[in-house]
Amino acid sequence: MATRDEIVWRGGLVYFVIGLLAVALLVRILILQYIQHDKWAGMSERYVFKTAEMPANRGDILTSDGRLLASSVPYYTIYMDTRSSGMSAATWSNGINGLSAGLAHFLGVRSAAGWKSAISEARKKGDRYFLIQRKVNYETLKKLKELPIFREGQYKGGMVAQAENRRILPGSDLAARTIGYLNLGSEGNEVGVEGAFDKDLAGKNGVAVRQRLTGGDWITVEGPNSVDSRDGNDVVTTLDLDLQDVATTALLNQLRKNNADHGCAVLMEVSTGYIKAIANLGLQSDGDYHETYNFAVGESTEPGSTFKLASLMAAIEDGVIDTSDIVDTGTGSVKYYDRTVTDTKQHGKLTVKQVFEESSNVGTSKLIYEHYKDRPKDFVNRLYAMRLNKPLGLQIKGEGEPLIRYPGDKLWSGVSLPMMSYGYEVQLTPLQVLTFYNAVANDGKMMRPLFVSAIMRNGRVIRSYDPEVIINSIASRSTIRKAKKMMEGVVEHGTATNLRNPNYKIAGKTGTAQIARNKYGYRTGTSISYSASFVGYFPAENPLYSCIVVVNSPSNGVYFGNVVAGSVFKEISDKVYSTRFFRDYRPGKNDEIKPSAPEAGNGYRQDINEVLKNLDVKYRRTSDEDWVATRENGDTISLAGVKIQPGLVPDVRGMSLRDAIYLLENKGLRVQFSGKGKVLRQSPEHGARYNEGTVVSLEMNM
Repeated sequence: MATRDEIVWRGGLVYFVIGLLAVALLVRILILQYIQHDKWAGMSERYVFKTAEMPANRGDILTSDGRLLASSVPYYTIYMDTRSSGMSAATWSNGINGLSAGLAHFLGVRSAAGWKSAISEARKKGDRYFLIQRKVNYETLKKLKELPIFREGQYKGGMVAQAENRRILPGSDLAARTIGYLNLGSEGNEVGVEGAFDKDLAGKNGVAVRQRLTGGDWITVEGPNSVDSRDGNDVVTTLDLDLQDVATTALLNQLRKNNADHGCAVLMEVSTGYIKAIANLGLQSDGDYHETYNFAVGESTEPGSTFKLASLMAAIEDGVIDTSDIVDTGTGSVKYYDRTVTDTKQHGKLTVKQVFEESSNVGTSKLIYEHYKDRPKDFVNRLYAMRLNKPLGLQIKGEGEPLIRYPGDKLWSGVSLPMMSYGYEVQLTPLQVLTFYNAVANDGKMMRPLFVSAIMRNGRVIRSYDPEVIINSIASRSTIRKAKKMMEGVVEHGTATNLRNPNYKIAGKTGTAQIARNKYGYRTGTSISYSASFVGYFPAENPLYSCIVVVNSPSNGVYFGNVVAGSVFKEISDKVYSTRFFRDYRPGKNDEIKPSAPEAGNGYRQDINEVLKNLDVKYRRTSDEDWVATRENGDTISLAGVKIQPGLVPDVRGMSLRDAIYLLENKGLRVQFSGKGKVLRQSPEHGARYNEGTVVSLEMNM
């Protein structure tokens, strides 16, 4: 009996221990499942799974007719996992010499022996991310993938290629500051269209799930947390690349000719406020001029004589003067307290219209001082009513603040009124001055300057920026008509007769202002710095475009606005006249219009496929090549493959500039281009052998 009791007791103890363990195990499971779930799930994510950001492709910045101003080109950083778990000893020993020789051939940097030594040393150290090369283009990447070891793939050959995009400006310095850039570092800056429309251009990054394999390698897997990236939208600017080229070239030549410090030129469409060209060039340390600051948008300075239009319009609008009134400018000098105002020559008696045409400082200051000296607030209020004291509210950042002091302000004095009348003791940016003159050209309606007209996605407009009216009328119709006549007179028989031409009329105003040097005033020693400007519109009888040109600190003895700035204005206006006014073709009544497939051009197959599908155009594919040439056959498009052969210049004729740049630069070639539209000719021709870095010149045509 004792023995039986002992067996029962021992059996019970065993069952009790087992039960206790079962309960403990159940409790542990419950703790793991419900209480510590997040902790262990996080550790699983960390050690077995991880997520990686998949960057989106940044959208393009385009001209008004769809040509590239800024785009992203893919480049790669190449690493080598020298201890990849899938790499066998035989693969290493049989391939290291060939790999080293190939790297020396395609990348340089080291000799074959140098590459072998560096990679072997990294393998001894167990380096999993040995840097091979940064900024490798796609064509070179394909060559590297064919080398011994690397051709075994990432896990057996250890080659790791991390993609990155590099922003390029196909137009080089053209409108570079307005196109802008994005720098989000510790001292980040958002400049121009790139900065202002970053949210549209950036797109949305995706998330990839990666799983750790035995041996430490990671592979991308599908998972519930995977999110595809969404590429950025394209931004369509108001800029015209041809006119931008003309404005930049004309301004650059004049800056060089006059050894000036900096300058700007802006062309605006009168009825819409669209900026068609904007050039900003400053002298840099290399002795040449580059776009490093947006002077037109950000440089707020004393405008000088171009402000006389606002002053005289204010007095005309108030009814205190008319354009036929007479003012005696005497000997060309008048004194206000301790300040003497002078003209460049003696004019005697002038009408108000002639005061403006001859740009008489004495006449302008006498008119304003005589009628407003006892009520200066009325004069300033009229300027405020014309909205000259408010920023324009531009689409891009960096607009300079206008300054028009009010009577009673700290720095207001007895000479403020006459000085303001001809453009001193006030500050405006060139774009603010142009916007005012554009309002006169537009029969009084002030338009907000626009740099961007639309946001596009996959070729479709998803948001438009229509012309915006700031104020419907800056003055009465009568005052606007008189202002226009005064501006026409400046060119017909005033200070800018050198701009007169038989083809079309220009209306505008010259400006020659002394530049204040902070505490030194307008004179440094015996030298005075000047700003030469011309602002106006054309054709005068039916204004289509307005333009301002400002050249700062010309130092070769010539500084008058009609010569220094006016010649740039005329070069721009002549180009617009010759290419824009009479270009529209209107078919006759008997012209037959036959339906046909649209001209699709040549390019990347998937892009062309997508466009043709969206347009519901019938097409027939005869090749699986990535790059194709299109042929029209009635209402159907045929897609034929374009073979890309190693070592030979590819055929990019018929492609868009974007596709041509992508294809050529990824083969290690450099690109120069002229014209617009699609590639018409290329040099070297397709099929020619080339060396990396060879320049390919492209001639574009509509």
